[in-house]
Amino acid sequence: STVLATYTQHLQSLLTDPTSIDLNLVLASLGVLLVAAIIVGLVSWVISTIANGTCVKCASDIIEKGSASLEEAFGFTVRKLITLLAASFLVGVLLFIGFLLLVVPGIIFSIMFALFVPVIINENVGVLDSLSRSKRLVNHRWLITFVLFLIIGMVNIFVSAITLFVTSPFGIVGSLISSIISSFAAPILPIALTVYYYSMLGREEQQRFTLAPPPF
Repeated sequence: STVLATYTQHLQSLLTDPTSIDLNLVLASLGVLLVAAIIVGLVSWVISTIANGTCVKCASDIIEKGSASLEEAFGFTVRKLITLLAASFLVGVLLFIGFLLLVVPGIIFSIMFALFVPVIINENVGVLDSLSRSKRLVNHRWLITFVLFLIIGMVNIFVSAITLFVTSPFGIVGSLISSIISSFAAPILPIALTVYYYSMLGREEQQRFTLAPPPF
């Protein structure tokens, strides 16, 4: 992202004097910027998917076993990477469509599929099954899920705003430092969702026990 920001500034400098604009150079620079943006986007998507999955696996192991191995969690997430990427792509498309349709459907989809990553990490299911499973887990808990997202979003925005304010005078270097500092708050979301996932599992088990017929 820092490299893209620097290149964008270079491209803007080419357009400062309209009388000396080289159209071919500008078009070529735009093409390079577009390709670079796509590459950075894809790399960021893969890295963030691995990071989130690793956080979820570590949190799950701590909850279930009392300890976790970062190396094992990373390797496990890499083995699940294709499923995680496919599910996140599908969820992203649904959210994009939902937010285009007056925002509310997008919010509903984000709540409905909030737990698809913990489901994929902890249950042996595919892409579509992870989405339907997430929907079942958050069923009748829509408001709580929305509030959880809201609180975590506010925390991340607050941390990002503070770090950006402090590091903005340092230019591109400050942007890089801000990203590094903000990354310490990034695991809050996958860890919180993992804890919430196990909470919903407990609620599901409780309902199953309550509804079970008494033994004869």
